[in-house]
Amino acid sequence: MSMASEERPWGSWHVIDDGQGYKVKRIHVNPGQRLSYQTHEHRSEHWVVIFGKATCVIDGETIVAGPGESVDVPTGAAHRITNMHAEELIIIEVQHGAYTGEDDICRLEDDYGRHDEVLAAEA
Repeated sequence: MSMASEERPWGSWHVIDDGQGYKVKRIHVNPGQRLSYQTHEHRSEHWVVIFGKATCVIDGETIVAGPGESVDVPTGAAHRITNMHAEELIIIEVQHGAYTGEDDICRLEDDYGRHDEVLAAEA
């Protein structure tokens, strides 16, 4: 069985493991790109930087993490990963929660024009 993988405008993600109450992904962020500023209702995330330097925003606070360093994202916290450098950024993300589906994303800001119905209804 092959694990899920998806190309995104900012890079790609690849599921490494998936089980009851957790999911583990490898995230590749291209130079100069960033993920949407988003929240999750059902899961927390733990990011470990493998290669490159991650500029993370967690509820408005900026944290810069390099290889071997990690960042925790509590359930419901607004968060974003940015790669402000010339080399690829690789992060291992451990999601923990009762539900880890891709549809548990509420985008607050997005560089690529992707918006959720929830946000469109509130706009």
